[in-house]
Amino acid sequence: MSNLTLYLIFYLLLISGGFILLRYLVPRDYLKHGKLSPLIAFLQAILFFIYGGFPTIYLDKTWPRVTVPILFHAVGVSLVCIGLGILIYGMIRLGVFRSLGRGKAQFIKSGLYRITRNPQGIACGIFVIGFFTLWPSWYAAGWALLYIILIHLMILSEEQHLKRVYGQEYVRYCRDVPRYLGKPFNNKLDSA
Repeated sequence: MSNLTLYLIFYLLLISGGFILLRYLVPRDYLKHGKLSPLIAFLQAILFFIYGGFPTIYLDKTWPRVTVPILFHAVGVSLVCIGLGILIYGMIRLGVFRSLGRGKAQFIKSGLYRITRNPQGIACGIFVIGFFTLWPSWYAAGWALLYIILIHLMILSEEQHLKRVYGQEYVRYCRDVPRYLGKPFNNKLDSA
């Protein structure tokens, strides 16, 4: 089986599995339990673990050797480090169990949460961009796009849950703070 075929099979499995998990099973758990059950939290962790290992399918056999110019190398390493740093900070700030959907929902509006409603998602995105900068290819571009899709599905489920738990206070927060980065704008959650 060629790398492209294997890549496409895993890509489709991650998209379809991620859609089912993040748009149906996760919201059902949040509605039923107010948090993720151990099984759904485990499946969500496995989804992102498999996603994280996905580049091993398409990376050159000489990996982790970097062959990009030194400037790209410096930018890529910087982005990877910045992304990991923000992710670790965000998980500590929110709490590891809450970050994994297992703890009681907590509404934090300070620190990085004044800039974006999803600093951990942004942090992982920065990491993925750094990775793409270090090992650029069409495969890596597809991997980055896959991250955007999966994290967006996860965030939509979390937002539904937070709106249910915190009501109008959360809706007002959504009007003031963007989902990702930039200027906040009305979306379905904001106008509901």
